[in-house]
Amino acid sequence: MLSDEQENILSYNGEVLIFQLSKAKCAVEKTTRLHVNRMAYDSGTKLFVQKSSGLFSMRGGSLNIEIVCCSCTADFRTGINLPCILMREKKNNSVFKYFLLLLHSSNEFEQCLNFKLDYELKDDIRLLNGPTILWRHAKKLFYVSTKTCTVLSASVQFSSIEWADEIENEGIIVLGTRTACLPEENGGQTLSLSDGAIWGSEFVVYAIENQKILTGTCFLPHAYSSVISCVHVCRTAISRSQFRTSVVAVTRKKQLIWFQDGLLKGTCQLPYEEPCSVQVVTTSRNDVLYVVSFVSGNVCAVQRDSFQVASRWQEVKSVLVDDFIGTGTEQIVLLFKNESNTDSLSTFIITDLGEVSYDSNISCKEDFLPTEELQENGFLTIQALEARLQAGCTSVRELQQHLRLKEKVLFESCCALIDLVQEREHILPTAEEEGLVSLWDDTENLHPLGKKKTLTSEVPEYLIEKLWQRVVDDSLVIGVKITESPNLSLNDVCLSLVMEHDFTSVSPIIECQSKIVKLNKTFSALSISSCQMEPQPKRIKLDFHSKNDLKKEYPRRRSKILSDGAKTFVAVTRLSPLLAFRDICCMILLHANKRKYQDGNLQESRQLTLLCGKISLCLEDISSGKYSVNLLRNNRHSTGTMEDIFSILAVSLKFSFQIVSSDCTLTPVNMWLLSQMECMPIKECPENMFCHKLGSLHGTVFNWNLKTPFEGTLTLFCRNQTVLFQCLHSLLGVLPPTCKVKPLRLESKDILTDQFALALEKEMDTLRSSFSSAVSEVENNFTLSCEAGKKMSRVTGSSLSDKKEAVQQFRDELRNEQKQSALGMNQTVSGALYRQITLKIAEAQLCSDTIAWRLNIS
Repeated sequence: MLSDEQENILSYNGEVLIFQLSKAKCAVEKTTRLHVNRMAYDSGTKLFVQKSSGLFSMRGGSLNIEIVCCSCTADFRTGINLPCILMREKKNNSVFKYFLLLLHSSNEFEQCLNFKLDYELKDDIRLLNGPTILWRHAKKLFYVSTKTCTVLSASVQFSSIEWADEIENEGIIVLGTRTACLPEENGGQTLSLSDGAIWGSEFVVYAIENQKILTGTCFLPHAYSSVISCVHVCRTAISRSQFRTSVVAVTRKKQLIWFQDGLLKGTCQLPYEEPCSVQVVTTSRNDVLYVVSFVSGNVCAVQRDSFQVASRWQEVKSVLVDDFIGTGTEQIVLLFKNESNTDSLSTFIITDLGEVSYDSNISCKEDFLPTEELQENGFLTIQALEARLQAGCTSVRELQQHLRLKEKVLFESCCALIDLVQEREHILPTAEEEGLVSLWDDTENLHPLGKKKTLTSEVPEYLIEKLWQRVVDDSLVIGVKITESPNLSLNDVCLSLVMEHDFTSVSPIIECQSKIVKLNKTFSALSISSCQMEPQPKRIKLDFHSKNDLKKEYPRRRSKILSDGAKTFVAVTRLSPLLAFRDICCMILLHANKRKYQDGNLQESRQLTLLCGKISLCLEDISSGKYSVNLLRNNRHSTGTMEDIFSILAVSLKFSFQIVSSDCTLTPVNMWLLSQMECMPIKECPENMFCHKLGSLHGTVFNWNLKTPFEGTLTLFCRNQTVLFQCLHSLLGVLPPTCKVKPLRLESKDILTDQFALALEKEMDTLRSSFSSAVSEVENNFTLSCEAGKKMSRVTGSSLSDKKEAVQQFRDELRNEQKQSALGMNQTVSGALYRQITLKIAEAQLCSDTIAWRLNIS
């Protein structure tokens, strides 16, 4: 016979899950069953229909089992959100056993965690990712997860827990209140009793994984700690080691308050007493609603833009938020109390207060706002939107003006610095050039125009910022960092090392391999291969054919492209042959093709050889580690100079692999990098991780790019293939068997060179065949016209008998042939043939330009 039932409702992936706990006692044994019904909304019948069901039986135990709470959390093994249910069983001697169940898509339950306590969980229970169970007891914070399987406690005391969730790079964060710690005054005396009454409580933020206390004022001011009823954190981010937050909170004073970075932004008076929860809904109109539930069963919705109450409902049993009708946005499901019907989904409303509105034809008590109040709310909303739009336009204009001013200041600063290095006089722009009006009369021109032009033309074309060297294993790495002037570009760059010593039997030129590293203004280090821009040859042709249009629309496009930052050129050579000479000194020469531009047009192109400086090398410096690469651990990052990072990448072999998983997320890859490989993000370029594991793997650089939760690209920079095989062997040990690891082919220069030669040959064949077809068509048309003229002349000549008339006829025929010959030198082709030829040539040139660009960046 049935003793009693317990029911809990949860939304998951657009479905409504109904958990029912039934207890039965018969003569043989005691049985407790947990039923689950998956309900989905049917737009045809406008009702929730059952899709599937599941059952979990607990035999032989006591009947004192009940559901504590349920929620949707992420399983750390797969990274997929699953419904989880926390159950409680009361044992003898006031001992409580708790166990956590996970519901899979096959409606099978899995018990993933169990623990025992000598007290009953009552206060502030949270189910978080992991899954992790967090609660408060006797002003202490406790938590247990499937990773630890042990109940742990925090060192900080909490009077209440208002919010808890996981934040990137910080782990699980708990926001709560505690008794205020009264600060001391300068003389060591505590504050007065009146001040203690004001500082009665305060907000505190605790990071569980890092076990550290963070400031709570970036979420909410301490003054609200005694009146807050519930909190929802809408957005969290970390900028410059500080939290950037957006929080909505409900107070016991019937107020909904919005805070931005701990500062008050708006308040709304709520219509009912005793609020207990707040949820956030993103609707189909990209609007945001705050849904507040009350202990009495009343519910109200507040619009974020106007921050006014938009709708109210009464006698509500449960409020669910999810995409129930499959539109890609969220809706609200209101389940109403109905004592005459035991079905929980018999009376409901689905709405987003906009385009979506479905109900089960019920006569519920929906408390609509009066028409005058609705019109006033709409008017206030429009006013707020107009004000935001005007403020946004003003901000955009100010930012544009500020950016133009910043670019001008940077350009003038660079010119002044170049003049200072070259010991030349720098001339500031005149007031007329800056668009300013002088407050004094210009009595004399201190800087004639001719002199200014002469000085400007003598400005150096480039500036050597730094020359450095590093020793990595058996390789010597030399780097040269230069800055180009706005109207100059260096292409086909390579470095040469020339020894200064006079060795008669040895060539003074050292064999080396050159590479280029470019740092843009928006610094994204080591992303040369992944950030592919449009091929340069194609862009040059576009500027050449449409340069007049470009001058009108983008008059400085070329200069912006060519002046986007500094470039570091790196040369790598073997170290051991150089050590045979003991102490050596080398000159560093830079060879390049210099291109000079003016107003976006190419003015000059010639070969350039530049002496960058000298380096010295001896065995004592190498033994002391003077030029060694040194990347150290610093808290949660690897720190070092950019020269160290460039050196490691210059001597490493690059391999890329595509990892695809069909049934689980690729969370284990990031865990493998952090734990087994002991990798830490490089502070200067955090998307790359440096391996600090002792042994042959030390110094390997990883780049993990997760495109989707189930697909990603892993790039390795390692010193040899043996290290590569060790990394792959370790990675395959943690990936599920269903994962596929596919190597991505990195094209070598030899392969690209062959492809480029074939593409050029194809381009020449296309040009020859296209011009041949055009010439053939012109000749055929010209031949037909000539034959028609000759035929008419012969017919006319045979009919004449007089000799004079015959001679005149031949003269006319000669003039006609001369005219046709002149016309034959200026023949045109048809429009269809011209379009066909142009398309073929453009396709062939695009193919060759693309391969040339890939060869240039490889």
